[in-house]
Amino acid sequence: MSGRPFRILVQIRKELAERLAGAVPDVESVSIPLEGDFPPDVDGEVLLTLPWGSPNLAQVLARGVRWVHALGTGVDRFPIHLLGDRVLTCSRGASAIPIAEWVLAVMLAFEKRLPDAWIRGAPAGGWSRMALGGLHGRTLGLVGLGGIGTAVAERAVPFGMRVLACRRTAAPASVAGVDVVESLPALVASSDHVVIAAPSTPTTRHLFDREVLAAMKPGAHLVNVARGALVDQDALRAALDEGRVAMASLDAVEPEPLPDGHWMYGHPRVRLSPHVSWHMPGAVDLLLERFIDNLRRWRAGEPLTGVVDREAEY
Repeated sequence: MSGRPFRILVQIRKELAERLAGAVPDVESVSIPLEGDFPPDVDGEVLLTLPWGSPNLAQVLARGVRWVHALGTGVDRFPIHLLGDRVLTCSRGASAIPIAEWVLAVMLAFEKRLPDAWIRGAPAGGWSRMALGGLHGRTLGLVGLGGIGTAVAERAVPFGMRVLACRRTAAPASVAGVDVVESLPALVASSDHVVIAAPSTPTTRHLFDREVLAAMKPGAHLVNVARGALVDQDALRAALDEGRVAMASLDAVEPEPLPDGHWMYGHPRVRLSPHVSWHMPGAVDLLLERFIDNLRRWRAGEPLTGVVDREAEY
């Protein structure tokens, strides 16, 4: 046993496990099932698993695991209570670039009235001039200023947007041109576009309730790239029907997927996508790279990145 290579237990797709094995050839990566038993002689110091864990997680942890990495950016569905004193990390921030691009895309689509502005033929009365908006001079309100919020701010400032942010701490923003405000109602009252990029925890559940939605600037655009649980969807429907919120661009809803016939599918003020804002070519590789970097850190005795705060639950 003393001469055995450093071993990690892996509960991810086969092709990803193969990429991992190729990236760290001096590490023995052992693929194990997500549920049920596996050979009694299989153990490992590190576990790479899914953001929501696995049905046999308790059994896997008992095989010598000291550090668990969830291959995702959020751990709101991870059974943290099973971990004991083990370290938990995630690939936080790895999806910031594609998500930020998606946010800019839906904000531009809202202002430029896409796809409604496209034409497919010559109208009988000639071409009409459609009034379009722009991002320049608009105010963006960011709820959350972690990796995703920061990446959105970095792209919004060059468009000439005024950027406000509300975060858990009063620490100044790392991006020039971003003002941190203390009050969420004050943030939404001043913002033309409100982007939710905060973690999903018990304290943020239905953060956007009737009161906050009622405080939004009339005609504002709400964007959610976090988790559906942050928005009271019944309250959102009322705000949309009243016109307080002009449009909601939602990449995260509750539950996922929504059941057949859900009101969001057909609401004229809702733009719904199936939780894909994180995707781009190489997106999964970026998630895996965070783990590979942490694996190097773990073996070198260096501090890990993306460590989950047990009290804050993210």
